[in-house]
Amino acid sequence: MTGVEVRDGTAPVARPGGGMGRRLRQLGMLGVSQAGVTVIAFVTQVLLARSLPKADFGAFMSVISLVTLAAPLAIFGIAEFWLQRFGREGPRAFRWVRPSIVLVAVTSALLIIALVGWGLLDRDDPGTGNLRIGLAPVILSLVAMALSGSALQLRGAYGQLSALQLAPQVGRLLVAVLTGFLGLSALMVALGYALVAAVTVGMSVVVLAPFWYGRATLEGHAPVLRRATRQPRARHLVAGTWLFLLGSLFYQLGMQLGIVTSAEFLSAEAAAVLAVPMTLLTAIYLLPRIVYQQYFLAKLHRWSRSNRNAVLMAYRAGTVGMIGLGLLIGAVVALAGRFAIPLIFGAEYRPSVPVMAILALAIPLRFGSASVESLLMSGGLVRQKVRYQGLGSLAYLAALATAIPLFGVAGAAWATVLSEAILLALFWTRAKRDVVAGAELPTWAEIRRTVTRS
Repeated sequence: MTGVEVRDGTAPVARPGGGMGRRLRQLGMLGVSQAGVTVIAFVTQVLLARSLPKADFGAFMSVISLVTLAAPLAIFGIAEFWLQRFGREGPRAFRWVRPSIVLVAVTSALLIIALVGWGLLDRDDPGTGNLRIGLAPVILSLVAMALSGSALQLRGAYGQLSALQLAPQVGRLLVAVLTGFLGLSALMVALGYALVAAVTVGMSVVVLAPFWYGRATLEGHAPVLRRATRQPRARHLVAGTWLFLLGSLFYQLGMQLGIVTSAEFLSAEAAAVLAVPMTLLTAIYLLPRIVYQQYFLAKLHRWSRSNRNAVLMAYRAGTVGMIGLGLLIGAVVALAGRFAIPLIFGAEYRPSVPVMAILALAIPLRFGSASVESLLMSGGLVRQKVRYQGLGSLAYLAALATAIPLFGVAGAAWATVLSEAILLALFWTRAKRDVVAGAELPTWAEIRRTVTRS
């Protein structure tokens, strides 16, 4: 039995426009934070690319991509599951917290052991093997960041969320600066990342402690009384999280698999050529993730049960706005990349320029997908969303297998664009059929009045 806080009554449902000024300030705070995260992460990769030999940089990026790809298996969908459960159950969902944390501790430990074991056994390429060992602790920090990020979002503590997002990136930047000044090796960079990971885990533990004891105050829910609630069984937890696990895994496949396969089937240098534009793309993709995953998703879960007009408003304004923003950013990236990549990363990365121009086509597709995906998740269509992500991942794998042998790194870029287009088409078709379901969408004048209403 776990002591958690359970509502005596229900909180009043806010209008979609109620407190819009506060919401915009919160979103602006996250936006400023994310801009800082994006800039710092980008500068970090630039410094590493300039400080490490090209082959070492490619090997480092392939391993960090592998670690990032493994993270969803460790998180096991718990971060998204918390947003869903708390959005639907309110404080009663504290009963899921302790078994959730135990589950991710076990999965993280197993993955770290597997990665370290692989590094110890792979002596054909000892440099890459040592990088796997050094970067293994990063898995735990990614897990801790995901859980603490959901916890802070549920509390509405967006200032703390912004600080938590910035902290590990600042630590990695410091490692990159020291690499440039001291001429550190790729292995020393990996160990520096591991140290930053340990600090990040410590910060996340502090954030998660109130959730462990069921004492956190949740945004959008009424004051509560404390009562004892039985913890759910492990099989119930797994049944509720496996779809979120697959969704996160498929997302990371789209982001990281191209670099990993380029390193394995082409060369470390080829992985470095692809890693440079993918670094920028990853930073850009954080924008729609922060808008939806870190801000609106918990609200959409609530609105889906009580405020259909807000959901329809999010469908119309969000999708059109995100695709328009993606087109603008994609055009800027494609044009500026021709001059910026050789200037910033060095002349040896000039082959990354045409790759960046291809990948720029994926930006509006991903921005649109992020908007529609959030509506599927909050509308009870998680299973269908994950099925479509699986189809997109299969298409990506098939495209990589076909295009990389024929076109090299450029083939990996075209495979990425193709998979993003397929995913957006599948998401949008389903949302139009089941989320909108023939409803009359709010006019732009109504949306404008709602947004400007405080």
